[in-house]
Amino acid sequence: MGLEEQLGEELRKRKLTIAVAESCTGGLLGSRITDVAGSSEYFLGGVIAYQNEVKEALLQVPHEVISAHGAVSPQTAEAMARGCRDLFKSDIAVSITGIAGPGGGSAEKPVGLVYIGLISSHGVISRRFQWDGSRTQNKESSVRAAIELILSSIDEDG
Repeated sequence: MGLEEQLGEELRKRKLTIAVAESCTGGLLGSRITDVAGSSEYFLGGVIAYQNEVKEALLQVPHEVISAHGAVSPQTAEAMARGCRDLFKSDIAVSITGIAGPGGGSAEKPVGLVYIGLISSHGVISRRFQWDGSRTQNKESSVRAAIELILSSIDEDG
């Protein structure tokens, strides 16, 4: 059984709903979740917030957060997750923001840097990842890490 199927089984078993807010993965996480038959039981929807203006307008990420910390930061990932949960009224919301590459990086924020945010009944968390693959590999790695983070968060519920 793949990660997506495991996730679906756990969400269904616990009667939890999920929504996603994606930037650098461009909808890949939502696509993976909905690859599972019956995902409409737990998947509410997603937002692809590629531009900062969309993060601010749809996900209510404060302009000050992006100005102070940048779009690729734990603060923005957490704000995206919060905004997504509020928008969809889901039990869990996960966000992904990063620099997929091959361009766009800097010494401070290199290509492959990704932050994943997650909010649930336990509160909000973010995790930092640094990938070293191609653009496609970095997106795939980010989606896998997000699903693993969701699963570990669900496991905390017992």
